[in-house]
Amino acid sequence: MTAARTEPLRTQAVEGLPADFVWGAATSAYQIEGAAAEDGRTPSVWDTFSHTPGAVANGDHGDVACDHYHRMPEDVALLADLGLDAYRFSLSWPRIQPGGKGPANAQGLAFYDRLVDELLARDITPWVTLYHWDLPQELEDAGGWPVRDTAQRFAEYAGIAADALGDRVTHWITLNEPYCSAMLGYYVGVHAPGRRHFPDFTKAAHHLLLGHGLATEQIRAHAARPAQVGITVNPVVAQPFSDAPEDVEAARRADALGTRLYLDPLVHGRYPEDLLADLAPHHARPPVQDGDLRTITQPLDFLGVNYYFRTVVRPGDEPQGYRTVALTDGPATAMPWEIHPQGLTDLLVRISREYPGLPVYITENGAAFDDTRAAVDATGRIQDTERIAFLADHLRAVGRARSAGADVRGYFCWSLMDNFEWAYGYAKRFGLVHVDYATQRRTPKASAHWLRDIAAACRQR
Repeated sequence: MTAARTEPLRTQAVEGLPADFVWGAATSAYQIEGAAAEDGRTPSVWDTFSHTPGAVANGDHGDVACDHYHRMPEDVALLADLGLDAYRFSLSWPRIQPGGKGPANAQGLAFYDRLVDELLARDITPWVTLYHWDLPQELEDAGGWPVRDTAQRFAEYAGIAADALGDRVTHWITLNEPYCSAMLGYYVGVHAPGRRHFPDFTKAAHHLLLGHGLATEQIRAHAARPAQVGITVNPVVAQPFSDAPEDVEAARRADALGTRLYLDPLVHGRYPEDLLADLAPHHARPPVQDGDLRTITQPLDFLGVNYYFRTVVRPGDEPQGYRTVALTDGPATAMPWEIHPQGLTDLLVRISREYPGLPVYITENGAAFDDTRAAVDATGRIQDTERIAFLADHLRAVGRARSAGADVRGYFCWSLMDNFEWAYGYAKRFGLVHVDYATQRRTPKASAHWLRDIAAACRQR
């Protein structure tokens, strides 16, 4: 499959996006910071996993990454030059609380103090994600997310962060994509910590949700300013390969494991009955204790939604009961992931219908393409026209969802800069800004300037 080349938006406002729509970019700590063993930081599961032979493409790791830890002011200046309202970044748990227990690390907190102050000085709102997959290795050694105590440790860490930053930070995201942490980390094994045990996946999912609820309580108790607290999910947009009953059943299973496993307890305070029935034969029902669901269903101020592609499924082997069908006849990114913006519209409209009353922010959307500095034109700009087309189509998809009644209030592009892309290492580039990893030189791509102009046009409505 190759990327679609649609006519991109120029500088006109996107239909359906209001003047007060929030425009931002997103990153995560392990993917950009580097400084893996500096100023008291201890290893996370991704440090261990990425140094495991064969786990990550080309043997890549995040020891240096984009060196953001040392180049932070330059990167915030890039954000300001792009005219963005907000910056979503994550805190490194093992940098703030080495080992995942005990007192805060003053040097680690000082970095985020400086980052928040730098953002505010440039009139950029910080959106802090507490957990973007970098579990302290010591907690994984003690059992990781399948163990209930990890949720308690996460709540303690959340209180430390809110104590330190809650006098300035007002937007908090507890977890990024618990589906990936649980499914890819503890069952599929392609993400850290690389385990492959189905019951561990559902235990991890439950304890991640419990950790979210406990952390939400801690943020609201410790932040000096009123806190807007949410969680970021990446719902599986599951569609059957055909109308055949067995394909429809496979899509139901995928939806249960990839979407309703998280949103139903978060919003409705229960796990879906059909999901529990699916899990029972595999001794994989979530380990719910008295009071857990009340804790998980803490009121959300907003819901973060990440979307990249839909998932077309057919029946598959147990225990999950479905398999993904690789489509080969349509446009795709370099991952290669199918480009399907209508899936974003459908997802947002569904959320507004089945989980009503939640303001939604697109906390990640973007695409990897094979753009390199070899594509620099006479103006010195990297002409990533495929990314511009992707972003244009997905912003239109958000506009359509809003017109259909979805309460979507902002959009964060993934990502601000090229970075360590988990199991793909440095082979895939999602950034609005190109990073030369040998020199750490940053070069804004054409998509960065395009997004700046689109945001400005929308603000001028």
